Parts: sequence; structure tokens; C-alpha cells
Amino acid sequence: MNLLILATVLAAGPVFETQELFPPEKWHNHSSSIVELPNGDLMTVWFHGSGERTADDVVVLGSRWVKAKKAWTAPMPMADEPGFPDTNPVLYLDSQKRLWLFWAQILANEWHTALTRYKVATDYRNPNQPPNWNWSGNVIVIPKNIGAKTKEAFPARDKQNERANDKYFSRLGWFTRTHPIELPTGRLIVPMYSDGYSYGIMALSDDHGQTWFGSEPLVCAGCIQPSVVRKKDGTLVAYMRDNGPPPKRAMKSESKDNGVTWSLGMDTDILNPGSSLEAISLKSGEWVIVYNDTEKDRDSLRIALSDDEGATWKWSRHIEKKAGERFHYPSVIQGADGAIHVTYSLFKEAGKTIKHAKLNVDWIKQGNR
Repeated sequence: MNLLILATVLAAGPVFETQELFPPEKWHNHSSSIVELPNGDLMTVWFHGSGERTADDVVVLGSRWVKAKKAWTAPMPMADEPGFPDTNPVLYLDSQKRLWLFWAQILANEWHTALTRYKVATDYRNPNQPPNWNWSGNVIVIPKNIGAKTKEAFPARDKQNERANDKYFSRLGWFTRTHPIELPTGRLIVPMYSDGYSYGIMALSDDHGQTWFGSEPLVCAGCIQPSVVRKKDGTLVAYMRDNGPPPKRAMKSESKDNGVTWSLGMDTDILNPGSSLEAISLKSGEWVIVYNDTEKDRDSLRIALSDDEGATWKWSRHIEKKAGERFHYPSVIQGADGAIHVTYSLFKEAGKTIKHAKLNVDWIKQGNR
């Protein structure tokens, strides 16, 4: 048997491994994001502090899984504006192999005062130190048609309509949670949302992040934290957390024009307790989505697989399920070798940490046992 066939045989079959990045601690560790670097290392970031937006000591930390050592590094600083909470970090490696870090700086300890910031690095080779950030800026967008979209969806909500026509309120408070997506045209789409409106929005760039402009808001009764997947016909599908009234289901909106305009958000059949989720397209064309499969709690984290671009989710399996613990805010990617990597927040009696799961499609298709 030649080496290529042997490697294929050894790689076949279900794969599932999990590891806590660091021991659980009393500090708040939440909202991770993961990428794979060109050399096969993994990098993840999360926010860390004595609280969330209410504590001004919140910083963005990161850790790197060094392929050569098969181990995660100790947490290292990634972003910190002293005196302000730095939250909801997102990592992204673009088609030019530039590493982006987006995060929300909370200006006045409330989510609707968020300002999205970013840093970009082309040198991230040293595993023992943070990337060498050589470019930074802010993502500030003007929501397209937010007044008209709000009036159409909620004609009787006077306060919502007043806010939609307030330039100050409508241009501040949009921030990140899930991975960006880059279109075949080169357009970079950064999914964002506002807790002030409970809407999603897309920050769009057609010049590789030099300038940004806003899409229409993704409007529904409490739909936030959009995660975007692209169909083969070019349609963009955004799955969103449900912060609205029952029934608690993940929301969905679609765009036919590369992310500029979006349909009214509608319920799916996917359960959601008001918690972040993420969906991606695999190299095979199949889709996966990672989410809390309940209507109330975050003690159950599931991954589901679709072979028809989200029309149905034929296979699914629990990554975690344990009463009294919380497994939430997943970030998911597919590595160059086909493995699926998920990081997520783990809250339990011993404290809070970030956990990493490595799995494959064969494992998902086995289903729960």
C-alpha cells in the first residue's frame, strides 16, 4: 500500500476530539472566534474580564494551537483600549492571507454604544507573540433605508421608528460576532448587528477593506448576530439569533444582490434560546450549522449538516449536552485537511473557559447515540 492510500485509510472514519484551552477560572471568558493560518496552526480569540460591558477591564485575549507542538499557547493580549470594554472579537484570514481582528469597543457600558474596530496583520509567523498588527481602523457604516425598512416592518412602534430616523443612534452601535465572508467579486462582507434595534446589518467593502458602506438592515422581531452562507446560485443566506417573542427559532434572511438588500427575517425550524449560532459552507458544498438546540437554555450544543443548502438538515449530533453547564457562542471553520473546528464558551461551576472541538462529517453522520 503506497503512502497516499495509507494516509487516506487512516483519515477515514469518525473524528471527534475536545480540549479546554486553559483551566476554568472565575474571570469572564466569552465569545470566541477561530481561524486556521496558512501553516496549519489555529488561532482563536475571546474577550476576558470581570464582566462584559459593565466592567471596564475587559480585554481581547488570544491563543494559538501550534501544529508542530500540538498544543495551545498560554493566553496572550490581542486588543485593549484601557478604560473601555473590548468585546466580541472576530478573526478572519482573507484571500490575500491578511489576518483581520475585528472587535467591539463599548464606549458607554451599553451594547448600543459599541464601535467596531479592526486591526490587520501580514506577519503572524511567531507563535509565541501576538501578530504584528500593521494597519488599523474603525468600521462605521450608514444603514441603507433603515427608516423605510423599520416603518414597513413596525408601523406602530413609535420609539423604533424614531430611533431609525436618528442619525446618531442609527450610525452607532453596530458590532461583530461571526466570521466575514468574501465573495467571488472580491467584496468583503462583515456581518454585524445592533442590540439597540435587534437588527442585523452587513458592512461591505469593494476595495479590500480600505472603505466600508452599509447594507440595508436585516429586520425582524429580534434578529441579531447574522451568520452568512452563500448558495451556488449566488444567493446569500443569513441565519440569526432569535431575541424576539416565542416560538424561539433561528431567523433567516436572504439577499440576491451580494448583500446590499435583504428580505424580511423569518423563522426557521431551527431551535434557538436567544443565543449566537454560526453556519458555514464546506468544501464539499454541504453546509454545517452549530447552535443551541433548545428554546430556553444553553446546556446543549449541536452541529447539523445539510446537503441541500439549508433546505433540510438531515444529520445532526450533540457536541455537548449537560444540565447545569453552558456551551454557547460557537465559532466554526473548516481546515485545509477537511476537519471541522469549533470553539465555544464553556461556563460551569469551576469557572469559565474556551473549549475547542475537532470533528469531521463522518462523525456528524453517525448521529447521536
